[in-house]
Amino acid sequence: MVTMTLFGSFILFLMISVPIGISLGMASVVTILTAKPISIESFTQTMIQGLNSFPLMAVPLFTFAGDIMGRGGISKRLLQVTGLLFGRFKGGLGLVSIAACLFFAAISGTGSATVAAIGLLMIPEMVRKGYGKTFSGALIASAGTVGVIIPPSVCMVIYAVAAGVSVTGMFMAGVGPGLLIGIGLSLYTLIYSIKKGYEGSREKHSFKDIILILVEAVPALLVPVFVLGGIYGGVFTPTEAAAVACIYGIIVSVFVYKEVKISDLLSIGYNAALLCAAVLVIIGISAGFGRILTITNIPVMIANSILEITSNKIVILIFINILLLIVGTFMETNASIIILVPILLPVVTALGVNPIHFGVIMVLNLAIGFVTPPLGCNLFMACQISDIKFDDIAKAILPWIAVMIVVLLVVTYVPNISLWLPKLLNMRI
Repeated sequence: MVTMTLFGSFILFLMISVPIGISLGMASVVTILTAKPISIESFTQTMIQGLNSFPLMAVPLFTFAGDIMGRGGISKRLLQVTGLLFGRFKGGLGLVSIAACLFFAAISGTGSATVAAIGLLMIPEMVRKGYGKTFSGALIASAGTVGVIIPPSVCMVIYAVAAGVSVTGMFMAGVGPGLLIGIGLSLYTLIYSIKKGYEGSREKHSFKDIILILVEAVPALLVPVFVLGGIYGGVFTPTEAAAVACIYGIIVSVFVYKEVKISDLLSIGYNAALLCAAVLVIIGISAGFGRILTITNIPVMIANSILEITSNKIVILIFINILLLIVGTFMETNASIIILVPILLPVVTALGVNPIHFGVIMVLNLAIGFVTPPLGCNLFMACQISDIKFDDIAKAILPWIAVMIVVLLVVTYVPNISLWLPKLLNMRI
């Protein structure tokens, strides 16, 4: 009765276009009023406690840091450096774009910010050099998915809070899969470019030019060193690292590259607050929603039902991957994590899957949703910045999705790809 009321009303509210956070709250209230699993007072207190989390402070801070660094000229310097490294290869501009997305992902923490920062510069340049417009847009949209996998990642923070695992552990676990996605996308770019005859850059740089590019890019290249090095070295927590990233971003963007004015900081902070407000509302309400799930043992019942069908780890993980891929096509990533973690985590832990490894699997699945219609927020961002029709880019994205699904399967069934770095640094996982 409680399960049907809770999920039935939640799905009904979603079908009539009620926002996800409000749908969660209204479904919880309907369930409380009809089945009385907990009191309204207890539900409200749980909501407040759900937001009273120190790691959650990293969400708006990383969002602010990513925004200011994207506007502050850091992405332009990263592109110049990656151009020196990869620009001469076949499909060089595509390889440069992917490498720049990997670098920028270690700054921004979000997918759409990565697409915007790199795409605004690279899509017009790729088109000017003869690359297909839809190919260029699909490449940037796909490479932007690493923004939520390569640390620091806002989605990783949300999962860590929801699952009760280490944020630092999640950050470290994202390095291997993020690099693997970059390699997979680069291989496809190289093969496609050879087939289409996309040449590399023929621009020659003098030794003096190379030195100038590298020196100018030093402040940009030091961002992940300061942020991630401080976290992994135990100098500060991920939340404190987010604050350091904000301060460093202000210094570099305002005083070093001088591409952001001090007067712009207020509007950047305001935009970051607006972006995070909806997520934090969902987190608070979902804490109350999760309390109802826990009290009524719904996750345990779902886990037992799945395990009664089959206890084969390979089969269950395939089913979970399919579910997450479907959910990622129509539901916002952070909301999906918050709703599904209490339901799916008991299932996978019963099979012996490490919670941190499962977090990487979940985030990677939902990241593929960034480029999968009808939601496809990275696709919409790529369309917006490049004047590509959504229908056209939706067709061009299919091979890229196939590449990422192959990577997903490898990450799912080879746990050490995610766990090698936490183990190397003696993290408790």
